[in-house]
Amino acid sequence: MPNRLSTETSPYLRQHADNPVDWWPWNAEALAAARAQDKPILLSIGYSACHWCHVMAHESFEDEATARVMNDKFICIKVDREERPDLDKIYQLAHQALTQRGGGWPLTVFLAPDDLAPFYAGTYFPKEARYGMPPFAHVLEQVRGFWDQRRSEVRRRRRACGCAGRGADSRGG
Repeated sequence: MPNRLSTETSPYLRQHADNPVDWWPWNAEALAAARAQDKPILLSIGYSACHWCHVMAHESFEDEATARVMNDKFICIKVDREERPDLDKIYQLAHQALTQRGGGWPLTVFLAPDDLAPFYAGTYFPKEARYGMPPFAHVLEQVRGFWDQRRSEVRRRRRACGCAGRGADSRGG
């Protein structure tokens, strides 16, 4: 069954329409769902010609078990960087601030549902541990656990670094 990306104009987003991930496009409805369900947002930004975007899609976004974790723990939003360079710029800069290194694609950013401020970011995450990186499912579990158990610390750190309220337009624009 196709997800919400099947009617999007972006060929890149439509490539993900049959993923078992319950993808949303970036819009006011998705952001409202995150707030209503009090779920953090998993924002994935990529583009059609990106090799690692396709690798991560095949390894994780097409995998039923990984998709189940994503769907249970996050509101998952997929963005085509070529259609939304504004969002890409905001969250690439956030990635650089959070990780102290350059960004790239696929860009994976976890956002607070209320103000869209990022609290964890990375680029490609492998399905299985390799390249000195943890498996994506482990990252998902750890990020959600941290959000659930230490939300006040996340908010305090965001305020201290000036990240709070610096997310994209919360109306979906």
